Amino acid sequence: MKALMILMLLGTSTPALAQHEGHKMPMPAKPASKAKPPTPKPAPAKAAVKPTPKPVAKPKTAATAKAAPVKPAPMDHGTMNHANMDHGEQPDESMDHGSMDHGAMDHSAHQLDPPQISVPNAETGPIRAADAIWGAEAMRPSREALYNDHGNMQLFWLQGDRLEYRARKGEDGYLWDVQGYYGGDIDKFWFKSEGEGSFGEPLESAEVQALYSRAIAPFFDLQAGVRQDLTGPDRTHAVIGVQGLIPYMFEVDAAAFFSNKGDLTARIEAEYDQRITQRLTLQPRAEVNLSAQDIPELGVGSGIDNLELGLRLRYEIAREFAPYVGIEQEWKLGGSRDFARIAGENASITNYVVGIRFWF
Repeated sequence: MKALMILMLLGTSTPALAQHEGHKMPMPAKPASKAKPPTPKPAPAKAAVKPTPKPVAKPKTAATAKAAPVKPAPMDHGTMNHANMDHGEQPDESMDHGSMDHGAMDHSAHQLDPPQISVPNAETGPIRAADAIWGAEAMRPSREALYNDHGNMQLFWLQGDRLEYRARKGEDGYLWDVQGYYGGDIDKFWFKSEGEGSFGEPLESAEVQALYSRAIAPFFDLQAGVRQDLTGPDRTHAVIGVQGLIPYMFEVDAAAFFSNKGDLTARIEAEYDQRITQRLTLQPRAEVNLSAQDIPELGVGSGIDNLELGLRLRYEIAREFAPYVGIEQEWKLGGSRDFARIAGENASITNYVVGIRFWF
């Protein structure tokens, strides 16, 4: 009987439990105990609500810059101070040069300097070029003033090219070779003297020349005048020749002589200064004498009379004064060699020389 009653109670309570299964009701709190309640803490102040910041655009990288290029303002290079710019740094790779407007830039300050104008009389431009614009009559006063006031100064120059003692087989000898001028840039009076001999014997040869010299090129003069021989048969020669500096710095002196006896001879001299140090200079030198005919009284045969080749090494104590040592070989050739043998002379002579060179 008791079991039947329990079953009936379970059957009636099951729907009520199923209805309230999702609605768990809170249980009533137990009454507070008599303990002292804790002191309530002050409520914290409400924090100010910050407005939501707007999203900030990220800086453009090299990739994004090309996607949306910004056209820069026109650049004026004329106002830049290029002296303070450091051109050694590499350009910023983030710059997009394709978007720059080069047409708006001012490149006037970067124009190249105009080429140098060729100077007249420098052999690269026309002589007296101003005459083509202003006329020769208008330019004549200026040219005369330039020539008289700023050029054509009268100068005196003297050079002892060779003053030397010659040691050789047989009798030792000596030689001098002196020249100089007085005048301006264009016109000069030129004088020369040279000769040689052996100690204790009469002079073998000696001469002096007086010449008028006229500039015909920047480094060349045309010379004409007279030559007087001081030894042997009395002879006076008319002289015409050139003297100057040819390319590669060879000094050349070439002249033809026509004597009062009808003899025609010529002489060509060339020398070159090869600087070894600031004071030491090596000078090769060559001289050749020629004759159009035999001159028995002078021991000269037609053709090449004689040939001289020498080498001198000098040391410049000062630019104006230099001692030197050297060697020189002489040969008499052709008919002159025959005349020398008849006279009992050597046709080939080697000279060991010591001398000085000066100028002022």
